[in-house]
Amino acid sequence: MAPSALTSRTGLYTALGAGALSVGALAYVGLADPHRPGFFFPACPFKVLTGLDCPGCGGLRMVHDLLHVDLAAAVVDNVYLLVGLPLLLIWALTRWRMNRPVWNVPVVAVIIVTAVTWAVARNLPGFPLVPTIVDG
Repeated sequence: MAPSALTSRTGLYTALGAGALSVGALAYVGLADPHRPGFFFPACPFKVLTGLDCPGCGGLRMVHDLLHVDLAAAVVDNVYLLVGLPLLLIWALTRWRMNRPVWNVPVVAVIIVTAVTWAVARNLPGFPLVPTIVDG
């Protein structure tokens, strides 16, 4: 078998495996409810250690809300990821199509500064956008 055929087959299997894994993960998050305390998923290490919400806290609940077409709940759970991930994807695809490096110092700096700002803001007393947990 020619090396290029092996490489393309490996790439195809990798893409199919990643797609299947992604669909399975989305199905689990969509069917199970991360808003419930008994949801089976590892806790956020940052939250466990500090008791504070990290920039990603609420991300699974946001995905669950989006899968159930509840945009208002997704905004409450994590508006930073809701807005930031699509913007980052658009940026990355644009740079990739232009054959330019996706990651450069200004992009990394913006991500770090916005993540730290979001983490600080969401942990201020009285901040209205707090990831939701449903009792019972």
